Amino acid sequence: MPLSAPVERELLHLRDIELRGYHRADGLYDVEATLADTKTYTFNLDHRGTVTPGEKLHGMTMRMTVDEELNIVAFEASSDFTPYAICPAAAANFHRLAGLKIGPGMMKQVHARVGGTEGCTHLRELIQQMATVAYQSLQLRRRKRPAPPPGTRPAIIGTCLAYATDSPVVKARWPQYYTGDTAEAAD
Repeated sequence: MPLSAPVERELLHLRDIELRGYHRADGLYDVEATLADTKTYTFNLDHRGTVTPGEKLHGMTMRMTVDEELNIVAFEASSDFTPYAICPAAAANFHRLAGLKIGPGMMKQVHARVGGTEGCTHLRELIQQMATVAYQSLQLRRRKRPAPPPGTRPAIIGTCLAYATDSPVVKARWPQYYTGDTAEAAD
């Protein structure tokens, strides 16, 4: 169902985010993210001068390289358009994310390594999305791998409505972890 019709309004700000997942020739995977913020009006910045409509206020890119087990083996960031001259220096710290594993608790570790004044809010905002794209890029390939040992509950259970323990998806894929009413689910 689409959103309701909006009240008459004026567009002021655009944020475009693009994420792509790649399989590399060396067997690893890259996830690249770009973020661009633009305005529909002219404004001034101390270190850049006049910024015109459509010119980037923020223009940032990141590349995360992961292995088959979703371990981050390399991470790089670049801030080519920023509102302050000091901002691009934060991108250099994102290499610290190498060694993390995508999964539960990852964002807490991200904040420990590049949180607060060690990083950039806008770059950090992309990391959760990059992790999702990495998972999505490898998901079908990983299904072809041997199943986890019996009795190992999949980590994805309980992460959203579709994977709730009482959902029809969990009932169909992992009936041993299904907690819903069997008669109700059959309807």
